[in-house]
Amino acid sequence: MRIDNDIQPADLTPAIERALTLAARKSRAIDRAWDRDQGAPVYTVEGKYTTRGWTEWTQGFQYGCLILAGDGLDDEALMRLGRRRTIKRMLPHVTHTGVHDHGFNNLSTYGNLLRLQREKRWQYDGWELMLYLNLICASGAVQASRWSGVAVKEPSKHAAMSPSLGYIYSFNGPHSLFVDTMRTTRVLCAAWQHGHFLMHENDMSADLLKRAVLHGLTTSQYVVFHGDTDHVYDVKGRTAHEAVFNRNNGQFRCRATQQGYSPFSTWTRGLAWAMLGYAEQLEFYESISAADFKASVGLPKKAVIDVYKRCAIATCDHYLNDATASDGVPYWDDGAPGLGQLDDWRDKPADPYNDHEPVDASAAAIAAQGLLRLGRVLGSTKGKRYTQAGLSVARTLFDEPYLSTKRSHQGLLLHSVYHRPNGWDHIPKGRKVPCDESSMWGDYHLLELAVYIQRLTNGRPYLTFFDQP
Repeated sequence: MRIDNDIQPADLTPAIERALTLAARKSRAIDRAWDRDQGAPVYTVEGKYTTRGWTEWTQGFQYGCLILAGDGLDDEALMRLGRRRTIKRMLPHVTHTGVHDHGFNNLSTYGNLLRLQREKRWQYDGWELMLYLNLICASGAVQASRWSGVAVKEPSKHAAMSPSLGYIYSFNGPHSLFVDTMRTTRVLCAAWQHGHFLMHENDMSADLLKRAVLHGLTTSQYVVFHGDTDHVYDVKGRTAHEAVFNRNNGQFRCRATQQGYSPFSTWTRGLAWAMLGYAEQLEFYESISAADFKASVGLPKKAVIDVYKRCAIATCDHYLNDATASDGVPYWDDGAPGLGQLDDWRDKPADPYNDHEPVDASAAAIAAQGLLRLGRVLGSTKGKRYTQAGLSVARTLFDEPYLSTKRSHQGLLLHSVYHRPNGWDHIPKGRKVPCDESSMWGDYHLLELAVYIQRLTNGRPYLTFFDQP
């Protein structure tokens, strides 16, 4: 990727304001037009949002877009609309025991509302603060209950030498660890910060911070590639989509993929989830004292931080060096077979209108925030490359051909891909691969990126999912 070392957050202010204004109009239009009986909106077909009954993981992004656009524009009416929709419709997602998506649905809604109340952005009734706190705590506990242990034959440096490991299992079942979940386990962290824990059999309690940490360590050992073996596929910083475990004995069996091309290539949105998940939780862990961390997790804070930092750096480096085009926008998988038809695709801007493989701008929106947060964690010197890369990617996304400016198109971020192997994404007439369509997670993460960068310049608090000291 070509990184602009001179771009500053303030340089993006006009583009961010434009994106927020478009988002306000589009999110209101979706709210008016959407038929809730269909389920949650997932992605667009010919510019109109439609649904896809797999798991309901995008409802929170719909209402979160209302909240974030209102936040960025200081539009209280828009924030209140997101608030009304959240309070009326999101409760089933808090108690949803069948998905690994709580950090997506519930922190995008209740989490944002709690943050805005902390910032005193509007007058509110006293019950609201406690409501959001309680619902986040409940969501974190429900998410933590989807727990599978892992057999540890020999502690690994990639898991901070932890004698025990485990993971929040995906909707595929207790055998399945998804890379996506690195961004959803933050709801366990938020619940832990508010003093909550999970009660289960025999009145035993499970520490939510410990489960979040062990999940990240297990992901590090079995999903992130570290480049330190003789396996030809072991490229440092790559991620698999899924790790599969034998539930008879808890042993690791193999890597797999649901949405990528193969277990031995990099599905780029999965890579982006890891980039952002590790970087964001590093920010949270740094806010916890070493004593409190050790008391909850049973591991030294420094050892865990070192593993998370190595994962964040490795995945971000792989994104920048190997997985993205020169403008910071990746194709959907860096091993997709059609890329062989795109000569030197890493050395030129991504082409969403090519005839061989689709780009995934939603991966770029997620990755950009991961790069920026890692840059902040590492500091102004060691982190500069990542900060400047994140800003460079953001500049690409806040402009055509990625920013959706047509009033008739309901999406905000164009050229997003959901499930290429299943063929779910719309291919326009006259084209050979999906393009010109949006996804609810892509729109949300573009808005989250916009508000994140905006807050680097406008004096408002730094954007986090947790309460800052």
